[in-house]
Amino acid sequence: MSEKEKETKAEREKDNMAEPISSHKKSQENEIDKLKKEREEYLNGWKRAKADFVNYKKDEYKRLEEIVKYSNEEIIHDLIDVLDSFELALNSLEANTQAEKGMYLIKSKLEDVLKRRGLKKIEVEVGQRFDPNFHEAVRVIEREDDDAGDEETIAEELETGYMLNDKVIRATKVKVYK
Repeated sequence: MSEKEKETKAEREKDNMAEPISSHKKSQENEIDKLKKEREEYLNGWKRAKADFVNYKKDEYKRLEEIVKYSNEEIIHDLIDVLDSFELALNSLEANTQAEKGMYLIKSKLEDVLKRRGLKKIEVEVGQRFDPNFHEAVRVIEREDDDAGDEETIAEELETGYMLNDKVIRATKVKVYK
């Protein structure tokens, strides 16, 4: 074999070897690209899962706050009945007696405790516009005077209404002008 033939044969062998190396390199690059895409998908999925968990924690915290905020609602509602009883008792007592002063003191302390727990009276005035969100119309009455005035205004408060942390737990019972 001549020197030239040897060189040609060596070049052919080199080219033949380069082809498998080149195709092997391409398959490795394809595999690397595939793995990178898969890694990105997993990473994005984990990020979404983490964000979902953070949102879940926030929602649960808000729900728990609501539970704590209104957990005493039932007992406070029962204590409102006690306040009503105090009011009835005070109305039936003689004025300026020791018993009356003692009852007012106890009622005042009970009101202070309930106020610290978030209880507020719903303020009502005669002539105020009736609002079904805060008032319950027990009776509808005709105006006695000829002065027509506004319809659906409050004529009289019959029972005090209360709110617990901006939630009406007992609407004010009222008489309403027709």
